[in-house]
Amino acid sequence: MTTNPLLKVRDLAVEFQMPEGVTQAVDNISYNVNRGETVAIVGESGSGKSVSALAVMGLLQSPPASVSGEIIFQDHNLSQFDEESLRKIRGHGIGMVFQEPMTSLNPVLSIETQLSEGMQTHLGFTSKQARRRAIELLDKVGISEPERRLKQYPHHFSGGMRQRVMIAIALACKPKLIIADEPTTALDVTIQAQILQLMKDITVEFGVSLVLITHDLGVVARYATRVNVMYAGRIVESGDTIDLFREPRHPYTLGLLSSVPRIDQDRSKRLVAINGQPPDLTKLDRGCSFYPRCNFAINDCSMIRPELVQVSHDHGTACICSDQLP
Repeated sequence: MTTNPLLKVRDLAVEFQMPEGVTQAVDNISYNVNRGETVAIVGESGSGKSVSALAVMGLLQSPPASVSGEIIFQDHNLSQFDEESLRKIRGHGIGMVFQEPMTSLNPVLSIETQLSEGMQTHLGFTSKQARRRAIELLDKVGISEPERRLKQYPHHFSGGMRQRVMIAIALACKPKLIIADEPTTALDVTIQAQILQLMKDITVEFGVSLVLITHDLGVVARYATRVNVMYAGRIVESGDTIDLFREPRHPYTLGLLSSVPRIDQDRSKRLVAINGQPPDLTKLDRGCSFYPRCNFAINDCSMIRPELVQVSHDHGTACICSDQLP
């Protein structure tokens, strides 16, 4: 494994000043993304996955957001960049595929305009060069008749095709890293598989690193090299995907895995849901945030806020009862 990660996130914290109080959406998370690997960030809705990605991209408006910590990309600390410097990184260094392509694509601009804009800005392409590259990209992401499609608008495309366009835009300026935020949420299962396989193939072909944000553990198992599990704004478990699936060391991860059907388990075995609801981020107690929902909790869990510690090579957990898990 490389000793110089492409992306290093250190103690990233995001707070929002809300009428009901301060919301700690992301709470001092740290992780690495190595060159050419796929890292998944997984957790329930509201766990802080998408907010952390927007913070890495410098897309959170301040106020109401307050962002702290270090985001180091290719040895440059992005947290110290001004807006103009960040614009040079977005698209060119780091590409992003957003959750809902219909709201991410501009409905009044043609696909050609939206694909070409970044290439002309970041790479200095002429309109003819950008058009040629746009045709290549649409073909690469599996859109037939790319020359004709360039003149069309987002409403001419299906959901899966729009997401392919978003991937093409993310690739247009040859980034080193792509962040994909729930890229298949609104798509049917067949199209989901096609899009995810496309992204996996592209990372291999172009040597691009991928941060895959999802709530789908099946996606994580198939496509991710490593995984960070988030709960209530914190990373509660982190490690190699195979190791984490085989031997989860946090009750929340165990709960997520127990609530998902598997083809290799007894069909008579019932799925087990995680009790309760995620906590109110404006009213977090000083102990473990998962304590009220945890089947392995002891009294100390309500008082001690566990930090992420290594339990084996490249496998960490934030749980004082990890040795009690089956």
